[in-house]
Amino acid sequence: MEFTLSFTWYLVIGIAIIFYVALDGFDLGTGMLHLFTKTDQDRRIFLNAIGPVWDGNEVWLVIVAGGLLAGFPPVYATLLSGFYNLIMIFLCGLIFRAVAIEFRSKQASLLWRKVWDITFSVASFIIGFILGLGLGNLIQGVPLDQEGNFVGNFGLFFRPYPVLIGLFTTTLFIMHGSIYLTMKTEGVLHERLRIWVKRCILLFVITYFITTLSTWMFMPHMVERIKEYRWLSLVPIAALLAILNVPRLFALKKDFQAFLFSCLGIMLMLVVFGIGTFPNLVRSLIEPDLLSLNFLNASGSELNLTVLLIIVAIGLPFVFCYSAMIYRVFRGKVKIESSSY
Repeated sequence: MEFTLSFTWYLVIGIAIIFYVALDGFDLGTGMLHLFTKTDQDRRIFLNAIGPVWDGNEVWLVIVAGGLLAGFPPVYATLLSGFYNLIMIFLCGLIFRAVAIEFRSKQASLLWRKVWDITFSVASFIIGFILGLGLGNLIQGVPLDQEGNFVGNFGLFFRPYPVLIGLFTTTLFIMHGSIYLTMKTEGVLHERLRIWVKRCILLFVITYFITTLSTWMFMPHMVERIKEYRWLSLVPIAALLAILNVPRLFALKKDFQAFLFSCLGIMLMLVVFGIGTFPNLVRSLIEPDLLSLNFLNASGSELNLTVLLIIVAIGLPFVFCYSAMIYRVFRGKVKIESSSY
């Protein structure tokens, strides 16, 4: 495969998606678990565990949106129009989650905090499920006409397979977030979380194998490339080994290593997604070989791609450095202070 500008941007967007899901995934998982702990102190610990990093993790989402807008305008137009309702629900989830995090600590009222606790948790569930639902529809495909316009309806997004991917993503984030929380807590809460993690891992493993089997049986196009190039099977095998290593390391009380392997498993599973959908960005149910939008037939002008690549090449090192600094500074256990959430 020649490294053209369009292929380079295809990779950049893919990498940004991988980093977003791996990093914001534990934020979302923390939000999903938020209501399962009862005391105000424990909920404050949950919020402060992600407080320094949650907004920075969403930078990768901005890169994805900007990359699609400038790099693949037809794809951006199709997603924004065809997936409009899903995107609006997703954005509302992002907005309300951010508001809940910032507003919860502004009043000591129990009712006030309960309202924002519910908002934070529900928004996290919505974001995680919609992400999976969207990926599931991109895997199965959506009806596109000859001009690349979406010609389906809203109910189409809730076919069984996309819903399964939505549930899979939700359980993945819950597991990912619970492991992250064990690294950030201590004492009684930490011990309670260790019990939660075991249940979360079991729930995820069940959905993982159901999803894998369903994909193999009902989405044959997702495994065509792996069958054609046998060496690519190393990627799903590596993803499986990374996932299986998570409970092993956690049982040895190596929480940080378990979290790293959880991140690695997420990254490799998204690489498997990329291999299965390559070269498509939006797969068409109607004549997929002719009407699907891919990085070859839906790329922007060379000028757009070049200018945007220069901007990203300058900006990405700052994103990496800032993220590394934040994670290093706030790497310890959560300590609640008067200025905390």
